[in-house]
Amino acid sequence: MVDIKADVTLDAKGLSCPMPVLKTKKAIDGMQVGQVLLVEATDPGSKADIPALLKRTGHELVGSKEEGNVFYFYIKKTK
Repeated sequence: MVDIKADVTLDAKGLSCPMPVLKTKKAIDGMQVGQVLLVEATDPGSKADIPALLKRTGHELVGSKEEGNVFYFYIKKTK
């Protein structure tokens, strides 16, 4: 995966559902259109929950990866 520059980073490691999703939504709401948010999470449910949030809100998942037990999501605010 090409390195993506994040404008904002959210550390949601160690948080259980639904906190990673709630904190992700709050972080996106505070950003400008076009900015990229990096979410770092350890909750396995995040693999399904974060993309589901983006589908509902219309923001773009521009990249994701998994290293060890940490999931990384790169999210572009689209509106």
